[in-house]
Amino acid sequence: MALTIYGDNYVPHTEGVIEIPFWLGLAVFTFIWFAARALICLRRKNIDKKHEAKMLLMYINLALLFRLTLFPLGSFGIRVDPLRIDTQVFFPPSINITPFSEMFAFIDPVDSIRNFFGNILMFVPTGILFPVIYKKLRSLAKTVLAGALISLCIEVLQLPLSDRISDIDDIILNTAGVALGYGIYALLRRIKTKA
Repeated sequence: MALTIYGDNYVPHTEGVIEIPFWLGLAVFTFIWFAARALICLRRKNIDKKHEAKMLLMYINLALLFRLTLFPLGSFGIRVDPLRIDTQVFFPPSINITPFSEMFAFIDPVDSIRNFFGNILMFVPTGILFPVIYKKLRSLAKTVLAGALISLCIEVLQLPLSDRISDIDDIILNTAGVALGYGIYALLRRIKTKA
């Protein structure tokens, strides 16, 4: 049974609901990623093993973001729920565009704290990896902008999902996580230069 969100009312039904299991989503993402990497290597006519190892870390980072943001844990955290797209209400009205209005709106304060820190911490690796892998992203502004764009893409991908909410607060917190990650990168680089 699927849950479709209509404002504050929940209407359960199964007709017209498409469910995509996590393994299928990950398989498609993995195929696209490695096909793109193979094409890039063929175009360059060489394989830079050090760079590809860094890109593998980026793949793992993006796959984790994919998992954490689009595929919530099911009951009791045992299984991963599938993506649910309700074709009867393809774009449900589940969007928050008012900053800071929903950040701590959970009934349970523990859930609010988990949401706040979780949204920040899951993007810290992105803030570290971007300047390590891409020379053009070795400034705070460029790294933060790139991270904000990834977060925006995730929120846009959540629009057709009947049991998810696209939230500006998530973009703000994710971007703060990227900035924190860049700070860690800059600190480690400074320590390395002084050593």
